[in-house]
Amino acid sequence: MQFDDDADLDTSEVQDVRGSRIPGGRATVGGGIAGLIALLLGLFFGVGPDQLGLSSGNDEPAASSSSLAQVQQSCRTGRDANAKEDCRIVAVVNSVQDFWRPEFQRRNATYYPAQTVLFTNRVGTACGSATSAVGPFYCPGDRKVYLDLGFFDELRTKFGSNGGPFAQAYVVAHEYGHHVQNLMGTLQRSQDGRTGRDSNAVKVELQADCYAGVWARHATRSPDDRTGRPLISSLDDNDIRDGLDAAAAVGDDRIQEKFQGRVTPESWTHGSAEQRQQWFYQGYRTGDMGQCNTFR
Repeated sequence: MQFDDDADLDTSEVQDVRGSRIPGGRATVGGGIAGLIALLLGLFFGVGPDQLGLSSGNDEPAASSSSLAQVQQSCRTGRDANAKEDCRIVAVVNSVQDFWRPEFQRRNATYYPAQTVLFTNRVGTACGSATSAVGPFYCPGDRKVYLDLGFFDELRTKFGSNGGPFAQAYVVAHEYGHHVQNLMGTLQRSQDGRTGRDSNAVKVELQADCYAGVWARHATRSPDDRTGRPLISSLDDNDIRDGLDAAAAVGDDRIQEKFQGRVTPESWTHGSAEQRQQWFYQGYRTGDMGQCNTFR
């Protein structure tokens, strides 16, 4: 995956609170077994940590001026995105929203942009406080995606993904798939408390995977508002394989087999490795969000 070196990045779409202190409240999830259980439940979850029993207040992130300036100062162009991980996330967020804005307009709807919040260790959201142990998540209460970049190392070391820039892009695009669902009114279907292979929770997650694939199909053709050129200049088969590999690595069956030694489909919340790959590729192959109806 390669970005246009001369493209200007829009850092207003990413809030950087890494290194800041969160006032008030206390996160109820730490390391060890508690953190692991939270990670197994919360990985790529479509809603905020309050839905996982991890909430402890609704404090907003309090960023110092130095942390806010970090991505603003260092992430200016596509060249920066090709060189630095945090700038890459800024560029992916820009690209994803460059696609969804006109896609909603084409469907006579309005896309409202969402910020991504980069944090370390702990963060306060409109959905409650959470630690990095819950993995990346989307909070519908404030319409923001929350991401600790350390998760990408765990994706490789703990979950066996090949990693790579597009594996990271898949994670971000999946979370923005939840934002799309929130705007369309389908996200709430995951919150009926049911789990299992055919549950709404799984169907919502698979649809977000499909939406990530739809974006990937159009990523090199979606013009950026500022330049009129696509922000992503190159995306090849190896990138898509990295995305499919990441999708499989976070399948419920893979995670259960690795961490509890057995597969229990009745407790699935995200779908199997095969299902996640299938729906990501469905979106990528068709490029049509209308083909992402996992609820049929």
